[in-house]
Amino acid sequence: MQLNHITLIVTDLETSKAFYRTLGLTQIVDVPPRYARFVFPNGDATLSVEVKGERQAAQSSTTEIFFECEAVDETVAVLKAKGVLFYQDPTDMFYFWREARLRDPDGHELRLYKDAGDYRLNPPWKLREAKAAL
Repeated sequence: MQLNHITLIVTDLETSKAFYRTLGLTQIVDVPPRYARFVFPNGDATLSVEVKGERQAAQSSTTEIFFECEAVDETVAVLKAKGVLFYQDPTDMFYFWREARLRDPDGHELRLYKDAGDYRLNPPWKLREAKAAL
């Protein structure tokens, strides 16, 4: 099994489409007024946004989505120049990643990070059973 894509529930399709295009995703599906899908610049991972009604979209988001990028500091600088707001600038985190944090127009938390190499799948706190399975 592998992850196919993630769909975020949003309140305004056009605002969300513009935001994710600004982040550098390429829009590949457009079904206004309710749905759009994007592909990431590297690989074939996709993200979609869907309008299902104000009540659902207005609920607070408990999901954090991590976008890996090689040059976090440079990417953040480029996005800030385009008007994207970050509530945490690039920071070295205790779990070995350097990451910056922002929210999309509906409050979904997004993190841009530089992978910690082998620590991504093999952190010091990895479960013993998982180590044996790999």
